Amino acid sequence: MTGPLSSRVSAPAEVGLPAGPSAVSWRRATHADVPALVEMHAAMAATDHPDWSETHEQLDEDLTRTWSDPQTDTALAEADGRIVAYGVQLCPAEVETLVRSYSFGGVHPEYRGRGIGRELLAWHRIRARQQLAAFDVELPGQHVWHVEERNPSGLRLAARSGMRAERYSNKMERDLAEPIPELELPEGLRLVTPTRADTARLLEARNETFRDHWGSQPMAPEDWESMMSQSTSRFDLSAMALDGDGVAGFVMSAVYPDDFERQGFRGGYIPYVGVVRDWRRRGVAPALLADVFRKHRAEGLERVSLDVDTENPTGALSLYTGMGFVATSRSVTFVDEF
Repeated sequence: MTGPLSSRVSAPAEVGLPAGPSAVSWRRATHADVPALVEMHAAMAATDHPDWSETHEQLDEDLTRTWSDPQTDTALAEADGRIVAYGVQLCPAEVETLVRSYSFGGVHPEYRGRGIGRELLAWHRIRARQQLAAFDVELPGQHVWHVEERNPSGLRLAARSGMRAERYSNKMERDLAEPIPELELPEGLRLVTPTRADTARLLEARNETFRDHWGSQPMAPEDWESMMSQSTSRFDLSAMALDGDGVAGFVMSAVYPDDFERQGFRGGYIPYVGVVRDWRRRGVAPALLADVFRKHRAEGLERVSLDVDTENPTGALSLYTGMGFVATSRSVTFVDEF
């Protein structure tokens, strides 16, 4: 790697839309499209990942971030009077050791096999290069696309494009009807239930604990605040270990009621588990998880799930297996590197 990304990554100056096929018309997305996008994503979810789908809040957030512009970072295809494909390319502004541009979206199952996905992915790759080339920093750059293994058309598309399968992530579930162990935090730590007032120090702990995870970069306060303020975020079902006034570890929770019918059970989701380096391998995470399990069960939830990188350097996969989680599905992370 020699020189900044701005000199290493070549990209066209203009930000266009996908070129075809002729059966669809392309335009940019707006906030008015969000309800229809929720319906399209639900149709994709039924085929690609039947146990979850994107919420209105999540899709709206993609069009709201201050560091992203829907007029350059989205592409939407219409046919037969409805949205049949959608893509958004997001490149967070906060960077430390790596610049990453992420692809999200897809094609309605009824319209696959017509070349729409190929054109959409080609647009994603061009837009990703444009975003990376805007960074005048001497850091590695990546274009990242996560594809569920239950989505064979997506896997074929990624493989044909030449993107490399770099990592795998397991979706794991824990049956809350199973016994929950009684575990205590190490001496010197205090167990508390976080509140919205803890948002800032939780972000500080999140950025510290995820610093050595593959590809992880600091999260901006804007993005963390947006996620924490969503209606699905549940501080009351979360747990935090305090070392004095500092956060030694945390488990954050969310509940997506719209997914209950898809899942076939009432379940919670854990988007983040983190322990700062000085407190790792001392039983902090198991104690916090056990507390969160009890809170979920008292809420009437039947299972709790999370996602984990199968090569997580902190041993998270063995931690979750030891706490009763079992893998239910897997996704693949495809990467272009610069």
